[in-house]
Amino acid sequence: MRAELHPNSVNPLAAVRNLGILAHVDAGKTTVTERILFATGTIHKRGEVHDGTTVTDFDPQERDRGITIFAAAVSCAWNGHRVNLIDTPGHVDFADEVERSLRVLDGAIAVFDAVAGVEPQSESVWRQADRHRVPRIAFVNKLDRAGADLDRAVESIRSRLHPAPLVVQLPIGTEDGFTGVVDLVRMRALVWADDGGTALEGPVPQELREAAERRRRTLEEAVAALHPAALEEFCAPPGRLSTATLAGALRDLTLTGEGVVVLCGSAYRNRGVEPLLDAAVAYLPSPLDVPAVRGTHQGTEQRRAADPEGPFAALAFKVTATATGRLTHVRVYSGTIEKGATVWDPATRRTERVARILRVMADRHQPLDRAVAGDIVAVAGLKSARPGATLCAPDAPLLLEPPVAAEPVVSVAVEARRRTDTDRLAQALARLAEEDPSLVVRTDAETGQTVLSGMGELHLEVAVEKIRRDGGPEVTVGRPRVALRETVARGVTGFAYRHVHQTGGAGQFAHVVLDVEPLGHEAGHEGGREGGFEFRSAVVGGRVPQEYVRAVEAGCRDALAEGPLGGHPVTGLRVTLTDGSTHVKDSSDTAFRTAGRLGLREALRACAMTLLEPVAEVTVTVPEDAVGGVLGDLAARRGRVTGSAARGGEAVLTATVPLAELFGYATRLRGRTQGRGTFTTRQTGHAPAPVAAPAR
Repeated sequence: MRAELHPNSVNPLAAVRNLGILAHVDAGKTTVTERILFATGTIHKRGEVHDGTTVTDFDPQERDRGITIFAAAVSCAWNGHRVNLIDTPGHVDFADEVERSLRVLDGAIAVFDAVAGVEPQSESVWRQADRHRVPRIAFVNKLDRAGADLDRAVESIRSRLHPAPLVVQLPIGTEDGFTGVVDLVRMRALVWADDGGTALEGPVPQELREAAERRRRTLEEAVAALHPAALEEFCAPPGRLSTATLAGALRDLTLTGEGVVVLCGSAYRNRGVEPLLDAAVAYLPSPLDVPAVRGTHQGTEQRRAADPEGPFAALAFKVTATATGRLTHVRVYSGTIEKGATVWDPATRRTERVARILRVMADRHQPLDRAVAGDIVAVAGLKSARPGATLCAPDAPLLLEPPVAAEPVVSVAVEARRRTDTDRLAQALARLAEEDPSLVVRTDAETGQTVLSGMGELHLEVAVEKIRRDGGPEVTVGRPRVALRETVARGVTGFAYRHVHQTGGAGQFAHVVLDVEPLGHEAGHEGGREGGFEFRSAVVGGRVPQEYVRAVEAGCRDALAEGPLGGHPVTGLRVTLTDGSTHVKDSSDTAFRTAGRLGLREALRACAMTLLEPVAEVTVTVPEDAVGGVLGDLAARRGRVTGSAARGGEAVLTATVPLAELFGYATRLRGRTQGRGTFTTRQTGHAPAPVAAPAR
């Protein structure tokens, strides 16, 4: 079933698949990717995560830690199809890497652990894919493990993710005895030898024939309930679906998101990978199956179809620094780009020259003469393009919507150990922020310290370690601090503010009356605890002209940067402009923007304000004899236990804990459980902090 394509050949768009591998940490994403590369003949030796020999986890930190940190792109060929794969991180601290990858992908393979089922980060990445409307198929991995249960994993997909799971395989054997699968679509058995290799195809074993027929019937019923054409055939004699109808309906339901095809296997033992590849090319979309990309030019929306002959348009989603220079990873949505071509960046209004085009294979690259619509490639020579930048033809400008960078939640102060290395540290931090938009570097106005902010403790550890490994200066790092927020607990009404400023010439006059209140449930925010700002105008009689209303809103947004409690950003409030007045000569946009900013600042001082701290859902898996100590430790960390379950001699505890209390928790958990406890986190928003909580 292997198919080879010359690196410089151009596939028809229908034969291209741009896919991501999504999952919780340790579900087996990287191993699945390695086995796909091996099955397609792209590599000739299977890499192992535990040996540090994988293709996609090529960074030294990834190999040391045994997890994926940076999204890595690879390309391979299968049955005449070009498959571009991005292996994404599974740790919550690197969710922004997943977000940027999903922005440019057409489909995804979601990997689940057959023992654990849907885990916290599995749910998070699934919701991210929902937001981007990326069709998915599911692969239940590690069926060879003790306690593996396909039906239980499928039920967790149904109950926690809420798609309609369409199981198309039946395992042959359980746990150590897992040897193959029954393909319920074509009613055939696929069995692998102990060393993996190519599957042996044969009839369904006699002892599984009844179970296979029953599950095939269940699959047909589930598909018929969702697909009108399949229902019509299902209701007609003989009351069965043909293989062609079933396969076509599965593809349609996958593309619409109404159903998710579920396959199973053991990537580590190389069992189930070829059927997974077959399903990926059969059910997941090509660039022709997804809507035309939308962008804007001079305020007008435009669409660009996936057409190699159309105007060039691409989105940069990743920037990496290599030994040979700067590489910008792009998804080409329309047109064709050749090496040596000039492209236009509409955000910076600069032209750039493409020196080289490369097919990416993690840290290795193959030169290409050109890239066409549907390709994911890296280009060298761009000097200023950042992740999220649009690249287009100079004579057909278009601005695509960039991925939204998440707001940092944890900060540390960093400084060079030697004063002479201060400039080198600044350059190293600038490179980090350029490659990873979720890292923010700023200077603290009060202390003068350089502050590095990111998505979590591990995220910042990796960033600082990257400075050291890339030959940067020795760095001293302060204690992590979480990003606090402020919100309105009790608002004010009728708060009047007059801005009057007289100079030798024209003065400034603006008068506004504001109501400030918390955002309630009707605005889609839980008691105003989640990020949000809403502005309304209730001015009647034209007392404040509409152009000045917009200026007041802009001024109010300016005021949200610093709250009255401690200078933290303000969130979760609604401001209503109820009245105001103007001056014939002295009123202007500037005056009303200033009035909005200063007026809201004063109004917030009159409100009852609440400090918010970030909280996380923590899932702790510990031996049953250690539950008491772990529960006590969670309580001491201001944790609120929300659930518990028993699984294979272990207890799985779920709790909501302030993020500030989780610093150093891994060490404490290992000590309380003799190294047998593990935990994962998923950020869930903000909650009121204790009155005397330190600004961590």
